[in-house]
Amino acid sequence: MTKALGSDIAAIARIDAVPSILEIACRITGLRFAAVARVTDTSWTACAVRDEIGFGLGVGGSLDLKTTICDEIRDSGQGVIIDHVAYDPVFRDHHTPRQYGFESYISIPILRKDGSFFGTLCALDPLPAKLSNPGIIATFENFAQLIGLQLDLQDDLVRKEDQLLEAGQTAEIRERFIAILGHDLRNPVAAIEAGITMLGRTQTDEKSGWILTQLLQSTRRISLLINDLLDFARGRLGSGLTLRSVLVPRMSVPIEQVIAELQIVHPDRIVDLNLKLEEAVTCDVERITQLVSNLVGNALTHGAVDEPIAVTATSAGGTFTLSVSNGGTPIPDEVLPTLFQPFTQSAEGQSANGLGLGLFIASEIAKAHGGSIEVSSSDEGTRFKLTMPCSC
Repeated sequence: MTKALGSDIAAIARIDAVPSILEIACRITGLRFAAVARVTDTSWTACAVRDEIGFGLGVGGSLDLKTTICDEIRDSGQGVIIDHVAYDPVFRDHHTPRQYGFESYISIPILRKDGSFFGTLCALDPLPAKLSNPGIIATFENFAQLIGLQLDLQDDLVRKEDQLLEAGQTAEIRERFIAILGHDLRNPVAAIEAGITMLGRTQTDEKSGWILTQLLQSTRRISLLINDLLDFARGRLGSGLTLRSVLVPRMSVPIEQVIAELQIVHPDRIVDLNLKLEEAVTCDVERITQLVSNLVGNALTHGAVDEPIAVTATSAGGTFTLSVSNGGTPIPDEVLPTLFQPFTQSAEGQSANGLGLGLFIASEIAKAHGGSIEVSSSDEGTRFKLTMPCSC
């Protein structure tokens, strides 16, 4: 194996999502062999493999490119989908299915940002399968796009690390990279979410439905993290948070919508909502709902699971206030001064479900509206309170 091929296999191994991608590829198609392959002008090399049929090809295993269909895929840049080789007008007499003994096959090219061909995401089985389904094809294309993007991001990271060493501007370049990362991830994540939603409409199997539900929740969580990254990068790079303020006569509506969405993800938790909104509020409603989501999400993550979360909002006398309270272990005194700094978790000894940006961004949103967030924490509970003018 050449050094270049070894590097390509290692690059795929660094993408944590690849094993899950191969598992999902097998489950949604019924095929029992799936792989991510590096394809050169002479060889096909497995970089990641899921083998449920004893196909006999592991990571690092190579094939002569001329014995594979990937020769055509590499030349054309187009995917190949075969439901049943015996009845396929193009491939029924092709040497590859005969040599490797498969009847169903799907292979989608993995392309780099510059258009160069890396390899394929493929799956096959000795039995026929219905693969020419728009949802299946779209999911494979989205996964292939995600793999290509992750490879590009790895290269970008290496280049930027070199720049850091040369220029000594660690903080600025890291934050610019975060902005690029968040921006470039938005489109493929949105495409994957759309593909998962489409598949969810056609799946009736309980286990597949459960997997798709978990994937959809994870994808939406990724979208929230991307938004946090972009907001953080904008603030740190000087552009700040952009507000689109409008008069909101009924502030209760967006707040109730946020709470309802969070309770879908946390159906076992109780959120007590108390709204006394006597005055209209002029604000960027999307930013304020983001703030509410971050504060309540923080309470759901770090609060006691057997105690309700209290959310109270008032607007009177020209002031809008919002408080979010939860029970549980108090925030340590030494953590409180840095709580609204980026990459800080609100509690020690608990698993982090995010990047530690939620409270930082909530604080920045409050400042942009001419307000502030205060926190108090004791054995009786933890409370975050937003105070801002009704007209910013």
